[in-house]
Amino acid sequence: MLAAAVDYVAGHGISDLSLRQLAAALGTSHRMLVYHFGSKEGLLVAVVREVERQQRSALAELGAEPDLSPVEQGLRLWHRLTDPALWPYERLFFEVYGQALQGRPHTTALLDGIVDTWLEPITELNLRNGMPPDVARSTARLSIAVTRGLLLDLLATGDRAAVDAAMHRFLAMYEA
Repeated sequence: MLAAAVDYVAGHGISDLSLRQLAAALGTSHRMLVYHFGSKEGLLVAVVREVERQQRSALAELGAEPDLSPVEQGLRLWHRLTDPALWPYERLFFEVYGQALQGRPHTTALLDGIVDTWLEPITELNLRNGMPPDVARSTARLSIAVTRGLLLDLLATGDRAAVDAAMHRFLAMYEA
């Protein structure tokens, strides 16, 4: 049910989405959605978390390839994240993230781990790639911030060349 909701929400957005409408599209009832997710907002948080989990799995796969340099790992993840097929999910991420930051009921749970779930695996990658422990964690946090900022830039401007150039610059600084 969650996978179908992920696909539906990405294709249709959430601004005018009702649970009844979503339930009908998924072939279930709105009561079942409320039972499983608590509310529309709870469902959206679950969708965002699932997409984030999928992206962390992709990062783990890249980290498991010993022949890839850290910069190549970063470039491959960046190309995955900037695939236009993911843009609806990324718009949803920023929309629900913004709602959570504003304290909208049932969305604030998204903030639990929104950075730390990425911080740990990126810190581990940094350590495996020879970065000193005292630098690995802060560099991981910076990597998350740069990536999210450039994704937001891409979604707002559509300027793929500029955001790609900025990511290449960041990775060159990372490598140095």
